[in-house]
This record gives sequence, C-alpha cells and structure tokens, in this order.
Amino acid sequence: MRWLAYLVKCLLCGFVAMQAYFAIQIALWISLDPSSTAFQRAERWRICSWHWSCPVQSKWVPYDKISNNLKRAVLVSEDDIFFQHKGVRFEDMQKAWQRNQQQNQQNTQSGRQPKVALRGGSTITQQLAKNLFLSSEQNYFRKAQELVITGLLELTLSKQRLYEIYLNSVEWGEGIFGIGAATQHYYATTPGSLDREQAAALASALPAPKCFDKQQYCRRGSINYSARQEFIMENMEEVALAPYPKPGSGK
Repeated sequence: MRWLAYLVKCLLCGFVAMQAYFAIQIALWISLDPSSTAFQRAERWRICSWHWSCPVQSKWVPYDKISNNLKRAVLVSEDDIFFQHKGVRFEDMQKAWQRNQQQNQQNTQSGRQPKVALRGGSTITQQLAKNLFLSSEQNYFRKAQELVITGLLELTLSKQRLYEIYLNSVEWGEGIFGIGAATQHYYATTPGSLDREQAAALASALPAPKCFDKQQYCRRGSINYSARQEFIMENMEEVALAPYPKPGSGK
C-alpha cells in the first residue's frame, strides 16, 4: 500500500503544480497580452503541421478600439449577462446538458448527424478558460479543470480584461482568431468601424465559425446565420457593457 500512497501524493503534487502554473499565467495577463492560446496552437498544427508559412491570422486590438456594436452583439450571441455573473451559469449548464442528451438520443435513434446548438451552457469566461489552456476533448476531468480555471480568471482579472482577451482570441473562421483578424478577413476594415449589421453577422458566427467561413465545414442542421443575425440585432440594446452598480452606491 505504500506505493499507492506515494502515487496518490505524486498525483496531488502534480495537480497543485498545474493549478499554480495556471494562476501565474493568468496573473501575468493583468498587464501582458496572451501571445496565443492552446486552441490556436492546436489549430495551427492541424492546418499547417511543420510548415513555417501558415495562413493563421491573429492581430491584437485594445478594448477601447473595438466597436461597442461588436461588444453588444457578442454578448447577445454568447453570454448576455456576462458582466453580472461570477463566471458560471449553473442553470444554463444543466439545461444544455439535458438538451444535448435529448438531441444525442434522437440522433442515435434516427441515424442523423448532430445539429449545432444555438448556445451551450458555457459562459464567456468558461469558453476563455477552455481556449486558453485546455483541449477540445470532452470528459468530466476536463470540465472540472475548466471550472477551476474559470474561477482563477474571475478572481484575478477584471470583467473588461476578460472580455478583451476573449474578443482577441476567439475563433472566427478557419485560422482566423480575434476580432482584428476577423474584421480584416470579412470586411477589410477595423474593429472600431463595425456597424450594427456587420457586428451582428460576426457574432452570429461564433457557435460554428468554421461553417460561417467555409461551406465545407457545414453539415445538415447547421445554424441559420441570417436568423441569428436578426435576433442579435433585435437584442443588442438590451445588454450591459459594464457591471450593474451596487445598490446604494449612488452610481
């Protein structure tokens, strides 16, 4: 049994060391911009392998240089109360899990390809945690690690900083990461110049960005981007771009 206790101690030490690494990395991002994410590196390898020349686009844009139209549109699409919650929306996670179970059961019975959901149960902070550090593999350990990293992100970084990093790292098409590369690729303009229609169109892409970019990645039952764009435009003025003031704060 001594070897088993030693193994458990090694595993615990490794787990603690990994969390410390995540915490240090996140603390550095208070003032430094992430150079890349785990998801970006995985996609770069998938697309380019060992080739030095690679059509992966990314360009950092400061938060105040990004159109409020885009900020509002992405909130409607992905996480409408991002500035109000503390990183996790457990009710939404439960609903998404139940919905996915029902959909998987229907697909199994009918033999159909799975449809792309309009919105999962993950918040923007959870998506950021996964993209920054984790693989796309789906299992309970990865989900638990995602929740730990989400907590570290929320404790360390401001909501505005989290949103800035998200907008500059999220995928917007094959090899297209961040709003700087996305606006150049789709509209040949800058993030600060996006109008409502352009912002809503880009936000509608986020649940399935590769399909939005290239038809070859679309499957039967994929997202109706036009309908999503219309929905986003109708609700853009309903979301807040900052935390609500605390009661009695006078602000």
